[in-house]
Amino acid sequence: MHNVKLPAADFDRLRHMDTCTVSNAIERFNVRLRNEGFASGLIKCRFHKLPPMLGYAVTGRIRTSTAPMAGRCYFDRMDFWEYATKIPAPRVLVLEDVDHTPGVGAMVGEIHASIGQALGFVGHVTNGAVRDLPEVEALGFNLFSGTVVPSHSYAHIVEFGEPVSIGGLKISPGELVHGDCHGIHTIPLSVAADIPTKVAEIMREERELIDFCRSPQFSLEELGKRMAAMTADCATDTYRPGLNPGLNDDTPTRKNH
Repeated sequence: MHNVKLPAADFDRLRHMDTCTVSNAIERFNVRLRNEGFASGLIKCRFHKLPPMLGYAVTGRIRTSTAPMAGRCYFDRMDFWEYATKIPAPRVLVLEDVDHTPGVGAMVGEIHASIGQALGFVGHVTNGAVRDLPEVEALGFNLFSGTVVPSHSYAHIVEFGEPVSIGGLKISPGELVHGDCHGIHTIPLSVAADIPTKVAEIMREERELIDFCRSPQFSLEELGKRMAAMTADCATDTYRPGLNPGLNDDTPTRKNH
């Protein structure tokens, strides 16, 4: 479990940024391969009008297609909520549906979103299903899921506090999870505080290129020169295991599986 928490000022600056821009910045630090760190497009943002979601992962595994072997199926895991409070806030509820066919039922709807908000959660991520979309959106609670269904079926937690896999993205407890209309990714805490400065640099470079494309001075010859310079910069962004910051047992950078 990772209990490292960003200073409030650094967290607040990240919270307002979109995932695409932050992803671009993370690439510049070479702390992971460029095909790692984000969930596949199978995980959909359900509320495109809500602000970006940013929080520390509280992880668990669920089943929804069959009844639990003991206990009730839905509300009786107070031990899970007690575990959740050990992760820094704001929190993101990350639940892997481990059924053979994920999404038979939904663990999170209006009730669990309301409980989550009371405990400092800002959103939920799952490869399974969610429900009660109008009510949950009205709460301002973000949902990212593989599908949507009307029933919770036999939804129940089978284990928690371990790494989970959501859309090919491995997420460990305490990792910083960032999501918006484009999907979700994780932000390595080792570079998180430096991302806003890198974002400003990238946005300046992109603005210069966009302005050039819209100017009377645009030409393929000049575009080629600018693109060559960008390609050269990309070529220097080489991931080097063991030589890059943040790649050790104390940081939450993880590979996709």
